[in-house]
Amino acid sequence: MPARDVDRPVLTGEQLLARFKALDGFLTEHQALWRPRPFTHRQLPWEAVYPELANWLRQRSLEDAENSHNHPEQLLAPAPFPGLAVQAIALSTVGDLPVHPTEPSSRRLNVDVPGRKWQQIEAFAGCLQFSAKPRHWLDWCSGKGHLGRRLLQVGQQLTCLEYDPALIASGQALSQHHHLAVNHLQQDVMAADVAVRLSADQTPVALHACGDLHVRLMQLASAAGCNQLAIAPCCYNRISARQYQPLSGAAKGSGLQLSLDDLALPLSETVTAGARVRRQRDTSMARRLAFDLLQRQLRGCDDYLPAPSLPSAWLDKSFADYCRDLAALKDLSTVGEQDWSALEAAGWERLAQVRNLELLRGVFRRPLELWLVLDRALFLEEQGYSVRLGLFCETPLTPRNLMLLAERRQPLHFDQQPVDKSVDETCQKPLDPWLLGH
Repeated sequence: MPARDVDRPVLTGEQLLARFKALDGFLTEHQALWRPRPFTHRQLPWEAVYPELANWLRQRSLEDAENSHNHPEQLLAPAPFPGLAVQAIALSTVGDLPVHPTEPSSRRLNVDVPGRKWQQIEAFAGCLQFSAKPRHWLDWCSGKGHLGRRLLQVGQQLTCLEYDPALIASGQALSQHHHLAVNHLQQDVMAADVAVRLSADQTPVALHACGDLHVRLMQLASAAGCNQLAIAPCCYNRISARQYQPLSGAAKGSGLQLSLDDLALPLSETVTAGARVRRQRDTSMARRLAFDLLQRQLRGCDDYLPAPSLPSAWLDKSFADYCRDLAALKDLSTVGEQDWSALEAAGWERLAQVRNLELLRGVFRRPLELWLVLDRALFLEEQGYSVRLGLFCETPLTPRNLMLLAERRQPLHFDQQPVDKSVDETCQKPLDPWLLGH
């Protein structure tokens, strides 16, 4: 494992708000560069302002784009690219959370856990350091409960909340196999009745609970009077609202209005996809971009037309059948004869241009993610917590490596009455079923 960088700062106290304000100014000033998606625009608005950069990016190959995808800041591109990259790195730098010795696992708890996921669990557990030893872990959206079982030590309790009955059954079987007393409960964490599952003596943890799920935990844990919690956020775009709902006073005062497309930007980094998966992804995107050219011609309208998600089996069709069938799904007029070879080649050419133009958006990927996580940190600060924000692992293990550790500045005693747990009506909106069980 690479050596951890102790020179970078873990963000705490006033640093949280100061960094948020700096990022907010940076993202607001340059939003014309990162908001428009090259996939949906044949010509991006900023290209007229920076023609040299646009031409330089458009002339690069698909392989060039792939090689630069995870580190766009290293490109020797025309202005304003280099200056923006330097700013982005400076504003998104966050230090490693200190690693503390964890009690060794006396059982083979990593059985049935993918290797990369277990490494994430170990890294997350190694950074969990609170002023008081937790008494009762609450594994939020726990799946099979792997994280909770790794944290559980003698004299502690563990409750796992999960929506999927199959995962609950598997988790119970694993806990019984390891002779661990774990309370696995079926619970829709977005339902109003989840509030009764939280109490002040619990320490909630969430490793990569998506979007609304981890936000819900922060809201309920603070209302329940929990003295400690730890969250590694994920999938900021997996929300039921049509656009981002700011949490903290600072974010509510920002001029940024973030769409679901904007919220997906931090998730566009790939570090684990194999060659076969990347080829399948590229083929799908090249075909969609070719079809986009075709639909503009058929409709006589130079606007993007959203297309539904398609099964991977569609890639087994001939390119001509793919386009005809997709046109039928979108109720377009008869396609007629086309130069299918030329159109397919145009799709691949456009894919290379799109991927390279996306490199400019990639510069803002981490700054936007940190803006979102800082909004969560500042919300917790407003609820009476002291928050530490840092990295719990290196990026190759997971790009979603930002972690929030929160402790109440004035801890509640367990016999005190917690804050009213009543649920705001906005928390009872129907949720995208995709979120349930993740």
